Amino acid sequence: MTPNLRSTLGALGGATAALALAGNVQATDVELPGTVVWSAYPTGTSGYAQSVAIGSVLQNEYGVNLRVIPGRNDVSRLSPLRAGRVNFSAGGSEAVYAQEGMLNFGTVNWGPQPLRIAMWNISDGCSFTMATGADAGIETAADLEGKRVTWVQGAPSLNNATRALLSYANLDWDDVERVDVGGYSGSIEAVIDNRADAVGGSCNSAPFLRIESSPRGLQFVAFPHDDQEAIDRVRSHLPWYVPHVATDGPTIDPDEGIEVFTSPYPMLATRDAEDADLVYNTVKALHQHYDDYKDSAPGAIGWAMDRQGLEEAFVPYHEGAVRYFEEIGVWTDAAQENQEQNLRRQEVLMETWERYIEDAPTDPEAFQEGWMSARYDALQEHDLVPIAESW
Repeated sequence: MTPNLRSTLGALGGATAALALAGNVQATDVELPGTVVWSAYPTGTSGYAQSVAIGSVLQNEYGVNLRVIPGRNDVSRLSPLRAGRVNFSAGGSEAVYAQEGMLNFGTVNWGPQPLRIAMWNISDGCSFTMATGADAGIETAADLEGKRVTWVQGAPSLNNATRALLSYANLDWDDVERVDVGGYSGSIEAVIDNRADAVGGSCNSAPFLRIESSPRGLQFVAFPHDDQEAIDRVRSHLPWYVPHVATDGPTIDPDEGIEVFTSPYPMLATRDAEDADLVYNTVKALHQHYDDYKDSAPGAIGWAMDRQGLEEAFVPYHEGAVRYFEEIGVWTDAAQENQEQNLRRQEVLMETWERYIEDAPTDPEAFQEGWMSARYDALQEHDLVPIAESW
């Protein structure tokens, strides 16, 4: 973990019945069911590649079949988790938005979700930044003004992250030409085909290699860390994002790196009701076999135990994960204090939601606006960070 990340990370942060441990395949002291199911970003992304690499280790070591179901947007990755059809979702900021009941999760069909974290990844690259066609003449965030920027349908976490990075230069979606695409892969194609100039994604995202090798070439946008006001604007939208020097990704000099922002990706999320033994043993396997998969996919090195940020998470950890962290001696009093704060935040959000829906408007737009206002007021009342633009 880079020094600046370590010092500033402070703001971060059904199926199991069918997978009963009675049918476990066992090896050493790790006990896992014969099949475990994850959802992840689409094929070709670093999150999917890491999930497959981890699955290969689980198969070799324990005979476990890790099924990885790709989902092209936030809802398609978290819907099967909520329904208990997958055990974990290896995604990104959508876990935070689902906890918060924001964006696509602030609708009558969703609302705040009691999600839990098992582990996360802080890579040598970054979770999200802006990549551009090298011929677009974009070097700084200010250069994005008037340029064609992709907007992914059904992916509010990606679009909100793009908006946050635009705010670095006091820009918004109204200041760029929005190019709507149907999924993350569509964003890449839009840049390659010269229908867009800029796309958001992780620094070491494999599809960025396609932009780099295209006639347009690839260039990352710079987000210098010496502009504190710009940093504060970004983090007012995404308090779990922090300044970070990325050293991994196409065109990035590993000796110099580039100044960007980052957050956990993938973030291995699960339900609060997920079986504690399954979560415990999953975390144990990921930790004990780290050396077996860390070099098997772009960014997989970020699953290291010393990058877990146990004291800075913005979503509570699952009790099964906490049990393992306590067992190996890395769960501190500060981590427990942060955990209790996060659990309290979820309680406030869900109690507020239950009160709100008793007499909420039926019009979808009015419903969401009213919820954002009720959510903001409740968080303020309990001295909890409301997150900017949530009302």
